[in-house]
Amino acid sequence: MPSPIPQPGLLGRRNECQTLDRLLEAVRGGKSRALVVRGEAGVGKTALLQYAIDSASELRVVRAVGVESEMELAFAGLQQLCAPMLDRIERLPGPQRDALATAFGLRAGDTPDRFLVGLAALGLLSEVAGDRPLLCVVDDAQWLDRASAQALGLVARRLVAESVALVFAVRVPSEEQELARLPELVVEGLSDADARALLGSVIRGPLDDHVRDRIVAETRGNPLALLELPRGLTPAELAGGFGLPHAPPLAGRIEDSFQRRLASLPPGTRQLLLVAAAEPAGEPVLVWRAADRLGIGVAEATPAVAAGLLEFGARVRFRHPLVRSAVYRAAAPEDRRRVHEALAEATDPDVDPDRRAWHRAQAAPGPDENVASELERSAGRAQRRGGVAAAAAFLERATALTPDPARKAQRALAAAQAKHDAGAPGAALALLATVEGGTLDEVQRARVDVLRARIAFASSRGNDAPPLLLKAAKRLEPLDVTLARETYLEAFSAAIFAGRLATGVGLREVAEAARHAPRSSCPSRPADLLLDGLTLLITEGHAAGVPVLKRALTAFRGESVSTEEELRWLWHACRVAMKLWDDESWFVLSTRAVQLARDVGTLTVLPHALNLHAGIHIFAGEFATAEALRDEEHEVSAAIGLPDVAYTRLILAGWRGQQAETAQMIAASERDAIARGEGRTIGAGDYAAAVLYNGLGRYADALAAARRFTEQPEELAFSTWGSFELIEAATRTGRSDLAAEELVQLSEGTSAAGTDWALGVEAHARALLSEDEVAEDLYREAIERLTATRVRAWLARAHLAYGEWLRRQRRRLDAREQLRTAHDMLAAMGAEGFAERAARELLATGETARKVTVETRSALTAQEAQIARLARDGLSNPEIGARLFISPRTVEYHLHKVFGKLDIGSRTELGGALGRVSASV
Repeated sequence: MPSPIPQPGLLGRRNECQTLDRLLEAVRGGKSRALVVRGEAGVGKTALLQYAIDSASELRVVRAVGVESEMELAFAGLQQLCAPMLDRIERLPGPQRDALATAFGLRAGDTPDRFLVGLAALGLLSEVAGDRPLLCVVDDAQWLDRASAQALGLVARRLVAESVALVFAVRVPSEEQELARLPELVVEGLSDADARALLGSVIRGPLDDHVRDRIVAETRGNPLALLELPRGLTPAELAGGFGLPHAPPLAGRIEDSFQRRLASLPPGTRQLLLVAAAEPAGEPVLVWRAADRLGIGVAEATPAVAAGLLEFGARVRFRHPLVRSAVYRAAAPEDRRRVHEALAEATDPDVDPDRRAWHRAQAAPGPDENVASELERSAGRAQRRGGVAAAAAFLERATALTPDPARKAQRALAAAQAKHDAGAPGAALALLATVEGGTLDEVQRARVDVLRARIAFASSRGNDAPPLLLKAAKRLEPLDVTLARETYLEAFSAAIFAGRLATGVGLREVAEAARHAPRSSCPSRPADLLLDGLTLLITEGHAAGVPVLKRALTAFRGESVSTEEELRWLWHACRVAMKLWDDESWFVLSTRAVQLARDVGTLTVLPHALNLHAGIHIFAGEFATAEALRDEEHEVSAAIGLPDVAYTRLILAGWRGQQAETAQMIAASERDAIARGEGRTIGAGDYAAAVLYNGLGRYADALAAARRFTEQPEELAFSTWGSFELIEAATRTGRSDLAAEELVQLSEGTSAAGTDWALGVEAHARALLSEDEVAEDLYREAIERLTATRVRAWLARAHLAYGEWLRRQRRRLDAREQLRTAHDMLAAMGAEGFAERAARELLATGETARKVTVETRSALTAQEAQIARLARDGLSNPEIGARLFISPRTVEYHLHKVFGKLDIGSRTELGGALGRVSASV
């Protein structure tokens, strides 16, 4: 018969142990590492974590364990990991210190944003690792509360040079997304030979060969299954070759094995195990208080400990999570309620009201308004601590316990909103079905429509959102004018993203409906100005819409806009600035949008803000900064599980002249966009292709791409900028008729905008269609106007076109001056296609372009360049770290590399050194 479970060591795990050894060696050498150990239940993930701990004798070790429970306590897992280090919390910068303390419930304060909490955790780990390398181990990470998982996912992605290792164990299959795309170690079952050896080590007595082979095959080498499943076989079955019957999935079979073992324990011991299983935090004092209320004595723990099922220490811990689930599922419903009631009575309502409310909810036999109200208060507390997912869990349970249908619908709507904010769209939609089945007034029905549309937009940015938002806006008109108008503005945004893939509701349909909507009582509100201006732009044209949109931009650049308004509408205002060729407003508003989204922690807004901010840096010729912002946007989108905002990546590749990369990106993003219904991404790809091919001198291909997106005015900025690409490509391919037609469209917008960028581009376009002195005057005007702007990439192209025209006029010396300027600017930016075009033209004048050396071009990485510029501008290491979501130690690490590459010794030399790198050609 099977003997008591031994500690078998790590049989057959040589490769896995070597991976962990390399990770620890890197951390000892001053690097940081993150690793996700993935595998099915019982495959040995916890044993590998213990191996890492045992191998890290000279490292400081902290650990946390996720616990399967319907109870969501915000930042509980992060607090468990950080608890031994909280004596260092006062060393963090003030905003980070306050955010972490508030999230952990150590002090009252404003709702902390999740990114700031993650940054604070990163700073805390970095601070502790400054004394001694640090190993952080998180077991069963798939059961971390969502706030902790997001924070630790952020920390893992931002670790660089802190001497910190973060090792997670995650059971598969699992729905967790926060740790996706981190380095992984996939743990499979043992080989047949190792599985037989492990099986033989725990069975004392004869074992039929066929039974052994069947056990090894059916367990697929899972170590826990090899240890547990033979316990269900009789001696005859083990020795006589009767084999194993057909069985359910492996995890269920292991759990069944534990349940059979539970049946042999005394009733008091089984009840004590149920108390421990129902208390997710595993706090011994609380478990024993509840046990005492149920009349369970200390002696009842002995059989469970002797059987290797449970251990009591600083926490009550089950031998394996499947033991906990086996205990809880085997209990009768009335026994579970009795245990939860005892736990609620044992919980101090002043110290831990939320845990008490949850246990009361689990103990309730049916609807109970008192308990539901208590859960609602817990949701409010969780929200204030930044635990949106926890608030959603409390509200969802409160909904189930609410007896009054109208109140039930109200709470379900609040729970659905919280689920949406927490990034759980499926759960939010399920709750909306509950809402719609209840008693709703018209305002609530409209709010359901709005939330359903917002969920659709946030999940895919596809073409299903505009019809839903338009429907909601119309329903709100007689009920709440302000909310109706805001919903129309959201519908505009959704229609822009749907673009050419809109199904029935596009910009024109939204504009026509908004045109007949009730007027606002505060017409000067920035959001109302945006709505009115967009409506006029679409329905009556640039002359009517642009003046109102200019007033909107002025209002947003003022100081009277509330934080709430800025959070909701700044990125919309940025898109308007792009449409109006207003580079200064684009820069100012996108800078503010990024900083505000970071400060407040609006994770759904931050990716768009970063993408918009990166765009102005592309046009400014600051490709490295744009790439760093793009990388940050990718990290944020991955952290919250939203579709990546691909525009910057596509456009940057096009401007850089990266032909193969651009083609691959366009194909991949177009497939994804079509699946989601986001036509704007296809427009970005067409614009990127037109820029790419104009730069490479493949004008027929550029014309084909430009004609595709100039036919899509609903995609706004891309069609606006694309008009110029079409004009250039058409004039180079002998299609002056097409160019002249497009110039009419372009000049309608540029003349109304009236900015130096707009008028400079218009002059450049007119020059392409002109001859003799008229063309020269227009080229000079274009260069003069664009020189006064931020958009140096457009200025460089104007120099290039003027130089090409001068060469065709046989004015070689004059041409060389313009082409040399264009080449130097474009090469320094990294616009390789246009730079090569300029080099070819220079060669035709008899001059060879100076080459940009590889060393100059690749001296600094994108992140190093961004850090260097921020340091040059006077920001401290903590300020740079807060701006870029990295630790001060990582900033110091990168600056050390920057100083070495630039051959300087201090920050005061950064300005001159960076200037030399930009000018070196």
